[in-house]
Amino acid sequence: MSIQLSILIPTFNDDCIELISELRRQADACKGLNYEIIVADDGSTNQELIATHEKINSWEHCLFVRKEENVGRAAIRNFLASQAQYVWLLFIDSDMSVVRDDFIQKYISSPLNGIRYGGYEVIGNDRTNLRNTYERAFASKHTIEHRRKEPYQHFHTSNFMTSKQLMEQFPFDERFRYYGYEDDIYGKCMMENHIPIEHIDNPIGFSRFESNEEFLRKTEEGLRTLMQFSDELADYSSIITVFNQLKRWKLTPLLSVFHQLFHRLEYRNLCGRIPSLLLFKLYKLGYYSMLQRKK
Repeated sequence: MSIQLSILIPTFNDDCIELISELRRQADACKGLNYEIIVADDGSTNQELIATHEKINSWEHCLFVRKEENVGRAAIRNFLASQAQYVWLLFIDSDMSVVRDDFIQKYISSPLNGIRYGGYEVIGNDRTNLRNTYERAFASKHTIEHRRKEPYQHFHTSNFMTSKQLMEQFPFDERFRYYGYEDDIYGKCMMENHIPIEHIDNPIGFSRFESNEEFLRKTEEGLRTLMQFSDELADYSSIITVFNQLKRWKLTPLLSVFHQLFHRLEYRNLCGRIPSLLLFKLYKLGYYSMLQRKK
């Protein structure tokens, strides 16, 4: 009996040639698998990279499509699902890498009811990189044992399998155009509609990390997203939980003043060679507090 699988990769200024090559190798080795790989470029600005990715169209089972303008993290995934011709959909972020030889086989080896999420693992240990340091500090939360305790809160879009039918019934919320929390709101949607999320031990590798400055820019963008949808994400954000506790203690004005006075010093440390995770937490709380005051 054949299995039909569409492997869907959203990308923005990321080189995913190596990722696609490995996915093709594994898919070709799976007996009875009919597959396609579709890469959707969400308005990338790197013209050289775009030209490289266009060569994908000459590869068997592969298709590269490009959006002239950036449509956002939710909309590009909905677009990919609409382009897929097969029953099962496997979404993988373009900045990830395959770290297991049986990655594809493990996803398709048993029947799926709902969503199957494989997780991710951090590769490398660069203490000068804020994102790497942050991800490694929370690596225990990415274990399958931890994820299964709260399956809806620990869903991420970087590596999951679902059905085309389910995606058509429950598309990603396209209000989430900018960085952050589109996976959280989707997990909440699945919980409210009693769609099971199965957590398995089949991680993708997270090995490419943006600069400290870029990570802080994305963090601020994510906090603005969180602020915009704070009512809907109240149970899905530790930032909101801590902020609300400080608010009950009437400490949020002090937090805002602290951020105004010291955010430049915090920023300097976080972009330096030894970024502090404690300062990163304070920076996020202070920035979110500032957004709340401007509301």
